[in-house]
Amino acid sequence: MSGPLHLARMTRAEAARRLADNPVILLPLGSQEGQGPHVPMGDYRLSEALAERIACRSGALVAPALPFGYADFFRDYPGGMQIRADTFTALLTDMLTSFLDHGLTRLLILNGHTTNAPLIAQVTRTLRRERGAVVASVDLWPSVPAALLKDHFGEAPVKGHGGEPITSVALHLLPGEARALDVPPQDRRGQLLDLPLRGVSGADFEGLRVNLPVTAAEIAPDGLLGGDASRATAEAGAAITEDLVTRLSALVAHLRAAPATGKDPA
Repeated sequence: MSGPLHLARMTRAEAARRLADNPVILLPLGSQEGQGPHVPMGDYRLSEALAERIACRSGALVAPALPFGYADFFRDYPGGMQIRADTFTALLTDMLTSFLDHGLTRLLILNGHTTNAPLIAQVTRTLRRERGAVVASVDLWPSVPAALLKDHFGEAPVKGHGGEPITSVALHLLPGEARALDVPPQDRRGQLLDLPLRGVSGADFEGLRVNLPVTAAEIAPDGLLGGDASRATAEAGAAITEDLVTRLSALVAHLRAAPATGKDPA
């Protein structure tokens, strides 16, 4: 089908025509947060770029991206914009019900910000209970196969915030804006309450996992919380992108053929 794929670029009449057969609609989510000194803060642009490629291949439509995510521990990095958990759930609910109210039930969330996941699950479970609608979501970066990363990086521990797979994908999708780091990051976990931190979730004490309100900046002032961005390549990013686009396009085809869910709008 010809015509724009982004709902934001359609006129009201164009949208009415394109939405008449209850197509699959992609909702890209991400964040505006510190990714380190080498990758733009707006990682929602990666989710949006993937959605565009999936739409071109599958015929799905693309909703405007939600550019803000939930991750309070990133607040110490200037330039980031975090929203509260209740704000996120209310906003995502309103986004989804804006479609459900019109009988548009084939919705697929493309989540590019991992800490959104529990809140997405909360929203989609509530909508199923209250509206009968089954909204699917995919966490993009955990969905990258370990074998694919191994093909490009061997056994090196490259995964992590500020590392892979986002750095290589950004090199591919945002050329000229992202770059690989010259040196691998150092292990800088820091301490809180005189306890060695294991990450933003807390610390360890004699085999106990002690949950603490750690900020990301206490672990890594430059935003590199894990992984190794020095090994990133645009070639690896292209392979990761193609893998995700191929499998997500197949999921779109499956959702298009599956029975529609949800109650008739009142």
